[in-house]
Parts: sequence; C-alpha cells; structure tokens
Amino acid sequence: MAELLVELFSEEIPARMQRQAAEDLRRLVLAGLEDADLAHGEARIFWTPRRLSLVVDGLPERQPDRREERKGPKVGAPDKAVEGFLRAAGLDSLDQCEQRETPKGPVWFAVIEREGRPTAEVLTDLLADAIRALPWPKSMRFADQSFRWVRPLHHVLAVFAGRALDGAVDLGGGQSLAFTDATRGHRFLAPTPFTASGFDEYAAKLREAFVLLDPEERKETILAQLREAADHEGLTVQDDPALLEEVANLVEWPNVLVGAIDDAFMAVPDEALTASMRGHQKYFSLLRPDGTLAPRFAVVANMAADDGGAAIRAGNERVLRARLADAKFFWDQDRRTRLEDRLPNLQKVAFYHGLGTVAERVRRIADLAQAIAAHVPECDPAQARRAGQLCKADLVSDMVGEFPELQGIMGRYYALAEGEPEAVALAIAEHYSPAGPSDACPTAPVSVAVALAEKLDTLVGFWLIDEKPTGSKDPFALRRAALGVIRLVLENGLRAPLMALFRTARAAYFLDETGREGDRPHLPGPERSVAVFHDLLAFFADRMKAHYRQQGLRHDVVSAVFALAAEDDLVRLSRRVAALTDFLGSEDGANLLTAHRRAANILKAEEKNDARSYEGASVDPGALALDAEKALADALVEAEAAVAPALEREDFEGAMAALAGLRAPVDAFFDAVTVNAEDAALRANRLALLAKIRETMGRIADFSAIEG
Repeated sequence: MAELLVELFSEEIPARMQRQAAEDLRRLVLAGLEDADLAHGEARIFWTPRRLSLVVDGLPERQPDRREERKGPKVGAPDKAVEGFLRAAGLDSLDQCEQRETPKGPVWFAVIEREGRPTAEVLTDLLADAIRALPWPKSMRFADQSFRWVRPLHHVLAVFAGRALDGAVDLGGGQSLAFTDATRGHRFLAPTPFTASGFDEYAAKLREAFVLLDPEERKETILAQLREAADHEGLTVQDDPALLEEVANLVEWPNVLVGAIDDAFMAVPDEALTASMRGHQKYFSLLRPDGTLAPRFAVVANMAADDGGAAIRAGNERVLRARLADAKFFWDQDRRTRLEDRLPNLQKVAFYHGLGTVAERVRRIADLAQAIAAHVPECDPAQARRAGQLCKADLVSDMVGEFPELQGIMGRYYALAEGEPEAVALAIAEHYSPAGPSDACPTAPVSVAVALAEKLDTLVGFWLIDEKPTGSKDPFALRRAALGVIRLVLENGLRAPLMALFRTARAAYFLDETGREGDRPHLPGPERSVAVFHDLLAFFADRMKAHYRQQGLRHDVVSAVFALAAEDDLVRLSRRVAALTDFLGSEDGANLLTAHRRAANILKAEEKNDARSYEGASVDPGALALDAEKALADALVEAEAAVAPALEREDFEGAMAALAGLRAPVDAFFDAVTVNAEDAALRANRLALLAKIRETMGRIADFSAIEG
C-alpha cells in the first residue's frame, strides 16, 4: 500500500475559505478514487494561508482488474439496436458477446474484462480534474488563462509512493502547471524550495521551514502564547473563538506580541475599542482582573523577529492609534446628538417591503412593549415604552454605522450619557437578546418587555404578509425570533397569552404616527387574521418541540398539549407538558394511553359505519347492563368532577392523578364488556361511554397525538 500527498500552493487564500476548500479537495479526490475503484485508508487535510494539503493512506499500486457484464438486446433484434449496444460496450462484433436464456427468450450479454491501470496513471487525471473542479465562493480569472482560482496558483506538489506524479494541470491558453515533489516554507524566513517524498518528511521539513501545517496546532500554539503573554502582564485574554480561528488561518508561524493602547482612548467604551481592534486589525483584547478592558492588546505576528518583535510591536501600535482615533471621533460625535433627535432619520431606513420603515417599527415596538409590561412583574409601562422608542436610534449613529455588531450596545452608552434611567438603557442593549440558544436571556423587567415586543412585532408582521419560513430557508431568522420569545416567557415565568399579544401587535400595524387607525389593504382584515394567528401559534408549537427536544423531552407530548385550542400560555403549557410527561412515564399513564387508543380506534371505526359522531353523546345510566360498565360510568363522573377544578387552579399533577383513577375501571370494562352488542341501544350507550373516556382525557391533552 502506498501514500498520496497533494499540496496546492498559492498566494494567500482568504481565511474564511481555507477550511471549506480543504474539505472540498478531499471530497473531490475521494470521489475520484471511488469511481476508479481504488480503495484507500484515512484521508487527512491541512491548510495554511498559502497551501491546501491532502494525504491519503493505504492506496494500492494499481487498480484491480474489472469484469463488467452488460445486458443487450434480444437475439434477432434489429441491426441498429445491436450496433448501438456494441458501440456502448466498446466491442466490435457479436462474436465477443454471449447468448443467455432469460424468461423473455435468448438475450445478448457483453462480458468485458478490463485490466487495472497503475494507480499513478489514474491519479494523474484524477487530481487534475479535482483541482479544476474545486469550487470557490469567489475566484479570479487570469488574462492569459482560462483557469479560474481563488488566488494565483504557483505549484502543485503531487507525490505517490515516494515519487512525483507525471502529470500537469491544464491552465488554458497553452499553459500548464506540472506536478512536482518540491514546495516552499515561510515566505520570508525560509523561501528556499525543498523536496519531500512523503507526508512525514513533508510535515517535518515544513516545521524546519517555519510553517506549522496543522491548523489545530496553530490554534493551540496561539492560545498558549496568548495566555503566557497575558499572564506576564497580570491580565487575561478575552475569549474569542471566532477570532482565534480566523487568526490561525492568517499565519504560518505564529508569534504573539503585546502592545500598548494610549490612555487617551480608554474613555471610549470597551466594546467599541474591542470592535475596532478585532474587526480592523485582528487583535486580541486583554482584560484586567475585574473584567474591564486593559490598555493592552495582543497581536499574532507571522514572523520570529531578531529584535524580539520591537519593530513589529511599534508598527502595530502606530496603526492601532489611527484606528482608535476613528473610534474616539465617532464616540465624541455621536454624543452631540441625542437618541431622540435621531428618530426622524429612521424614516429613511426601510424595515421590509410591506412592513414600513424602521421609524414605524419603533412606534409599534413602543406600543407593544407598553402593553406587554402588564404581563411582566415589576415592569414600569412608561419605561418600557421609552425604551421601545429609543431601542433602534443608534442604528443611524456613526459608531454603529462603522461597527454594526455594536447595535444596542452603543445605544445603552448614549442613553446613560443622556440621563435616561438605567432600566431603559439596559433594555436598549438587551432588546435583541436572546439571539440564539446559547445567548443569555434578559431578566430585567423592562428589558424583557422590549425584547418580547421586538420579536413579536417581527413575527406577526411577516406572518401578516405571508413571508414565513419554508423548509430549510429562513432568511429573516423567524425561527430564532420564536425561540427567543419562548425563552423569554419560560425563563422569566411570564403569564402572557400569545393570541392576545398577536392581536395587539397586529393593531399597531394599522396605526399611523398620530395614533389614528389607517387603511392597510395589503394586510389581512380581522377575520383572516384569526387564521393567521392560529398558524403562527402552530409555528410556536413546532419551535417548542425543538426547544424540548434539545432538553431531551418528547416532542409529541408538546403536540398533544398544544392541540388544545385555548392553550396559548407557554408557562401553563410547559407545566402541562411536565405533568403529562411524568404521567406517561408511570405504569398507570402508559396503560391508560393504551386504553385511550383502543377506545379511540373503536369509536373511529363505528362512527364511520354509523355515519355519526358520538362526541358529546349522553350516557344513559339505566341502559348500563354490566357491573364493569356501571363502574366505569361512575369513575368517569368522579374523574370529570376532579379534573375540571384541578385544571381551573392549574393543578396539573392533580388532574393526572384523577385520570390515573380511571385505569382499573377502564381495564375491567375492556375485559368484561362487548361494545358492539346486538342490542342497538346497548351498543350506542357503550359507544357513548367510550366517547366519554376520550372527552375526559381530552380536557388535559390530545392523547391521540402521543406516539408509542
């Protein structure tokens, strides 16, 4: 068995494209090996800013011999059919074929013996095709070539079984790039070419040439150097996995240096300084023991300098000084205009076609936040309204224009500088949260109200214009918004009826800036909106299933509870789900579920035969003939009398306990009673009794939606 080593060496590949490009290279090469019937062992990929590398172990020296059989036309078929068959099989005459008997008569079969080619020959074309097929989000075209690539490709190292493959990549325009066994190390520290006959030698020589090939090793090296440098300063490194991933793809020989930030910039908010350092320069922020930003930064150089990095450090400090001067200018300029005075500028920013401008959205959020405040304990409605009015104002500030990731964060700083209450300022910062399943959920009352208003306005608006997620497509992140609403409600224990909030959010879409109701012909009227809201509630049910699935709970239980038409209180629903989950996990619950399914199946069949429904049919006590059915009727009366008040006071465990009391009489009924009696009146009464089982259990959940 032999090893294949491939390296595509080019000018610097954008950091965000390297990992996927290496994955695509492996995918294309392995697909080619499979098509060529070449078995292989492990296939590993590596990348640096200037190279994509692939090593495939366990390849045979040549392809296995192949024997192919192809079924052809019947014996005696027209000449043209025979000629087409021979041409497709690569044969000259029928003398090279066999006749075989089939149920439909004798048929021609072509048996083709193909001798395996040397693997080195197969790899020559296979690699050239894979390199040309490598997809890029963006690629360059070259004046004298038809070949397109992300950056100029300088050489292709292709070594199999210790020798360079005899082949080339056709670049078009009469040019080609021959395969080689030579490569280069670090651009400045080791530019002299060297050869390699296998991966171990290749990786070792690259390390000697100041290149760490493995991206994971580069990340670990950078992180260790960052921590060591920060410890030396008595500081810590701000955790930033995404920046670490990006920087590891920008360097081949990482060397961490610590520079200083001028004191003049430390009055600028920490987040703005960090955004400037991270976004423009890819610097790591260093923190004091109390978590505030220290006047230091860490830069990962791609050099090991003779002067200990003094010149590199000084150069980066000079560049950063100019970057932070811009951030300070934005900070100073923005504070000259109050957030409230920025609101008219939001009229120039469109939210979405059919949903108005951001200025109109702000008015809706303010109205909705004030209404939601009634459902949030200790929430001041006036503060909720004020925060809703100001929550988007920083979108038209210079700082957020330069660093969009600071939206909301800068609004908080500007609000505090203007003397707004802390609760209002915090709500401006937190109203986008939670932005994902791992994001912290606001708990401050005003923040919760505004965050809910922002998400509900989005969801109701897009449902009103019928722009809902489809399949895997969710361009407006509506699934994330719904999950945010669910987390805000559940984690804060809010008793907020969703349907009422949907109606409040819809009403805001029909008000103009003076508070008067206007005509919105592109939006559905009150009657159609009811169907829209039920559809949106079903969407929340799906999101609740996903939420519970992440917690390891059963999604079908959520469906069973959500099926109750009046259930739009997520906290109550959550408690129902918990109680029902515990009940179904008990022996009584499991057996009663089986009994419910049996009763429902009988009813379904008999209602179809009788062309009528037994739902709501009265049970005639005088027609109860057997002790088992009398006992069941009495148990149902007792259960219904216990379930109704338990549900009224939201004692779902008590309601489940009342249902558990049905288990024994239901079991006894099915053991002793024949439902389809010959006496029509007796049969109808027993079917009404089964309907009563379904009806009583249905007050707690739709048990037919429960699986298993």
